[in-house]
Amino acid sequence: MKTIINRDKKRLLGYIAGILAGVSYGTNPLFGKVLMESGVPIMAMLFFRYAFAAVILAVLMMFRKESFLVKRREVGLLILLGIFFAGSSITLFCSYEFIPSGLATTLIYLYPVIVALIMVFLRIYPSWQTWLAISATFGGILLLSSPSGDVQIRVPGVLLAIGSALCYSFYLVIVNRSKRIRNVSEHTITLYSLVTGAILFATIRHAQGGSMLEGIDTLGDWGNLIGLAIIPTMVSMLTIAISSRYIGPTKTAVLGVFEPLTAILIGTLLFGETLTAKMALGIAICVAAVVFMIIKPRKKQKPVD
Repeated sequence: MKTIINRDKKRLLGYIAGILAGVSYGTNPLFGKVLMESGVPIMAMLFFRYAFAAVILAVLMMFRKESFLVKRREVGLLILLGIFFAGSSITLFCSYEFIPSGLATTLIYLYPVIVALIMVFLRIYPSWQTWLAISATFGGILLLSSPSGDVQIRVPGVLLAIGSALCYSFYLVIVNRSKRIRNVSEHTITLYSLVTGAILFATIRHAQGGSMLEGIDTLGDWGNLIGLAIIPTMVSMLTIAISSRYIGPTKTAVLGVFEPLTAILIGTLLFGETLTAKMALGIAICVAAVVFMIIKPRKKQKPVD
């Protein structure tokens, strides 16, 4: 009886952690847009986000006595992963300048569909359920990309958001398919990605010729930077790990639908972004298609998704 109770508690904790993971990652616009409106350059903002998150993760790994060392042959691929990870952040925040943050985050959530397309090029063919989800998602994107009323949705913003999803998709494919880094822990991969990103952002900012502290004038600005590093970065990472351990990665991914829903809620309630019926329908189709693809039955399936 005690074993059953403990199992139920872990399952409940897994679902709560999965919801928190989605909600926390969906708060990106809450901190990011405020900093951008305060005049903080995107590269400076991303540098502090990655640098603070890297320090926090490093301290956590030291506390857990995890190793920071990797083999020489693994370093190059870890740096490439960091570039893709950083590229996803750059294109996401740049897209906020053209389209509503909720729409941008929703387009990012299309990464499972993009991963399926990448797998085709690797000669790993998705099932018919996956292709149906891809078709439905394409229809949802058409609705989302079509201007309606006083909402201005510019093509560069849509392309930047999709580019962010592409970068993250390549990141996931390499992490899951590469044999070279198979024995590297997720914490170590993430730490190297954060450090690589921080260096990349600092380099770009230096090339731009501006100050790294530009626009960071108040304690509130520093608070938003720390919040950006902790909530949508560290909290999301830790709760995803807990959720995956207790209820499995598939159900954790399904709970990721709270990411775009949170971003849309923040955009609508705090930033005055308009949510039209056409956009709501497009978002519903995209989210439903991705969820359908993730939770589809896999019995007697030969194709690998």
